Amino acid sequence: MKKQLVSRITLVGAVMLALTVGLLPALSHAQPQRAEFMIVNNSDYDIHQLFLSPTHKDTWGPDQLGDKVIEHGGGSFTLHDIPCGHYDIKVVDEDGDACVIENVIMCKDHTHWNLTNKELAKCEGWSH
Repeated sequence: MKKQLVSRITLVGAVMLALTVGLLPALSHAQPQRAEFMIVNNSDYDIHQLFLSPTHKDTWGPDQLGDKVIEHGGGSFTLHDIPCGHYDIKVVDEDGDACVIENVIMCKDHTHWNLTNKELAKCEGWSH
């Protein structure tokens, strides 16, 4: 009887190990890839706030800049540990003018974005 119990425990352990090993690759693929993403401000305007929203969502996350400013003419800011995806980016200048740039890809193959006057010109209030 003791021998059968030990055999069953061994069998159950082997099955559990096989299931665990079999599930590990699936679990690692279930988590989204994460990336760093650099924003380079090649526009003529300092950026005082920057918000992200997954494309097709109606809510914005917190201000990513905090007390930092992305200065015009080549200043930059890097977002860290961003889940890969398509995002809308809202930038706000020192006057409170806001501009939303839609559907920016952030992932390992798209690691930076150049903000230009041409993109800002599409937004109302940016033709100061």
